[in-house]
Amino acid sequence: MLKAVGIISEYNPFHNGHAYQLAQAKKKTGADVTIAIMSGNWLQRGEPAIYDKWLRANAALKSGVDVVIELPVYSAVQPSHIFSMGAVKLAAAIKCQWLAFGAETPGIDYQLLIKNQPRKDRSFKRFDRPYASMFQDYLYQKTGIRLNQPNDVLAFGYANANAKLGFPLELIPIKRIGSDHNASQLTSGEIASASAIRNELYRGRFEAVQRVVPEATQQLISSGTRISWGQFWPLLRFELIEAPINQLQTVYQMTEGIEYRLKQAAIEAETFSKFLHLVKTKRYTYTRIQRLCCYVLLHATTANMLTDPKYIRLLGCTSQGRQYLNQVKADLPLPMISKVNQDVVKDFIELDFKAGMLIEMMTGAHQDFYKHPIILK
Repeated sequence: MLKAVGIISEYNPFHNGHAYQLAQAKKKTGADVTIAIMSGNWLQRGEPAIYDKWLRANAALKSGVDVVIELPVYSAVQPSHIFSMGAVKLAAAIKCQWLAFGAETPGIDYQLLIKNQPRKDRSFKRFDRPYASMFQDYLYQKTGIRLNQPNDVLAFGYANANAKLGFPLELIPIKRIGSDHNASQLTSGEIASASAIRNELYRGRFEAVQRVVPEATQQLISSGTRISWGQFWPLLRFELIEAPINQLQTVYQMTEGIEYRLKQAAIEAETFSKFLHLVKTKRYTYTRIQRLCCYVLLHATTANMLTDPKYIRLLGCTSQGRQYLNQVKADLPLPMISKVNQDVVKDFIELDFKAGMLIEMMTGAHQDFYKHPIILK
């Protein structure tokens, strides 16, 4: 029986640090198969992926991943605790035995943090700081553990979700090496942050990133169409200016009167970066604003976004991955989607279809209709 290790990912794009994590995950677990639960075309920080989900899935499969399944947009474009829960549920649904993830501090006592997190009925009344900062300070006061590094925050989210689900997965934290997660510039080594790599790619400096990405990503960079928020600014601006206030108020997480601020900023700003600067407050971070803008483009409501994964969307697999899927397919608790038609869109992937159409408008490449899983021999 083949055994699988899951990795929750964005691969934006796949780089040498991801290859290291993949190798460590297999080494530490002895897994036969690696399964990436990968965000699709829109990501956790509210940004479009620099390359579409099919190009990124293909690069991951060519770089050592055996199965890529899509994390639906209603889980992918969310604060860390909701993102983590959706991803862990899919990892368990696809029958992974282990979940491997990067962490700045892999020795953190996750159970101590879980036991001391604030109760559901506790609310933080201050409006001059982001909720995440207040949450982290609360945990620090209770445990002495400082949870302020991006991968550590997600690691806690995975551990918390796994605990809530009854511990279906064995957690394998892997020490992050190389540059910091949010480092904006390339370092001299062979492992760089995805942020630094994207910065170079947006500047057109393709040769600069060759030493920090595997061959499959080099091929992707040479031919793939790059995507950025700026391309969606005219559409977002029109939506914000044209939509009545009462319509904007139906959008997921549109709270505290922020819709008025968004509308006024859209009128004033000529660029997306200027718009973000006008909207940002101490409580509303750039990430939160970007996620909100994504919801505006998708016309996403609370009912659309607060939902559990209801399907497994296969983006691709290797021959080893295909063997594993054949092994587990009879026991999967969720339907596996490998072909999209109108009924599948209506019944399962309507929001992801909208998210894909936004990308398709910019690149011309089909995202759902006429697409089949990538099968590598």
